[in-house]
Amino acid sequence: MEKRAVKAEEKIADSAETLVDSAETQEDSAERRTRLAADRTLLAAERTYAAWMRTGLASLAAGIGAKALLQDLVAGWLVLATSIVLIAFSEFCFVAGIWRELTGKALRPDPDTARLPGWILLLFNGFLLVVGLAVLLGIVSP
Repeated sequence: MEKRAVKAEEKIADSAETLVDSAETQEDSAERRTRLAADRTLLAAERTYAAWMRTGLASLAAGIGAKALLQDLVAGWLVLATSIVLIAFSEFCFVAGIWRELTGKALRPDPDTARLPGWILLLFNGFLLVVGLAVLLGIVSP
């Protein structure tokens, strides 16, 4: 009878130990999932920034192309208006992209993935804004 009682106590102790290990594993797993979610959120924000830049560059190229391709096909004022709208939209995309990237909410917990440095993004977007303004001035001036 004592052997059975000792075995039962050992089984109960093993079960308690297993439950404690399982709870610790679940906590570690939940924390890891949260960190991975923060990484995915950061990468999604970078993809959104890239989409703004891609749209801005495409609009800038379309504005330049509209001036070159439509010049002999439609009225001059329409060519000018189309080019101005497309280039203004590209400037908007460059500003909106950097604004959304730099003013985004802080991720909790901190992701494992490093953010792109803000100064590089500002430098690149500033350069694109200057290029867009130069193109706009080049299109507007006779």
